[in-house]
Amino acid sequence: MVLTKKWIGDQNRDFNTGLEPYSFLAQRTALGLYSPRCEQSRMGFKLSHAISDGLRRTLTKTGGLLFIGFLIIQIVTQATVNTAVLSYFPIGTSTQMGPSTGLVLPVSGTVALALFAALLVLSAAFFVVIGRAMVQPLGDFSTVPADATRHLGRTTLAMLLGGVVVSMSVFVGTLFFLVPGLFLATSFLFIAFTIAAEDRSVIGGLKRSWALASGSRLKLFVLVILTTVFGGVIGGIAPLLDLTGVPVTSEVIIAVVTAVFMTLYYGILAASYIQLRDDKSDVNHGSSGPVNASGILKL
Repeated sequence: MVLTKKWIGDQNRDFNTGLEPYSFLAQRTALGLYSPRCEQSRMGFKLSHAISDGLRRTLTKTGGLLFIGFLIIQIVTQATVNTAVLSYFPIGTSTQMGPSTGLVLPVSGTVALALFAALLVLSAAFFVVIGRAMVQPLGDFSTVPADATRHLGRTTLAMLLGGVVVSMSVFVGTLFFLVPGLFLATSFLFIAFTIAAEDRSVIGGLKRSWALASGSRLKLFVLVILTTVFGGVIGGIAPLLDLTGVPVTSEVIIAVVTAVFMTLYYGILAASYIQLRDDKSDVNHGSSGPVNASGILKL
């Protein structure tokens, strides 16, 4: 069946005269210029939906694993850093300072630095696996996906390098009146998911994250500000807790609070990534229609 330009013109006239109130919408649908999913994608990124979906994702078994991982990373990182720093003080001084340094490990400073380096690699591998799990449909959250460890070595390396590149870029950008750093932090917000879930390289992951954030940076900027404010609050509370005379307890409390916050934050990031990924996909594929160059539509 062939629909000519004359038919389309007739439908437009019917619409203008009110005889066929839905004919113009039917015309757009026939031309492939309209679909409910495409229309939804044009509504833009919804931060409220990302927050609610992110909360649902954290209140699952996978979210529990994410919390445990964050907590272990926080505690072990703090302990290795304390141990390494303490090793640079003279023996007498370090012995005297020991009780007030918080979490420490019964190892030398060199071993503590080696453990810290190993923790960075293990953390990157953990976020590759958990990142792939967090972007699953909610119905599949009871288990970690079977292919969560695919190309784990290569992807872990990309995750490490991507984290370094983003951190350095944000740091340098922050030196230039702060705004460029915040802009880059917003643009590269999804680097962990573009590398883990899409198996992209460092450069590919950066480009993909930039594309996903495009058009929604103002709303995503709220998430960046949220982490900045949280970091400032924790930075202000930690010294006050140390004054209580129980540094180990205070550091454990800070680690638990940070793990809770980061778990929720990571869940919201995962939900934001999914929403933008699906919306971009709808935009790229929702406007294609079987229209040929002659202006005749074949059904």
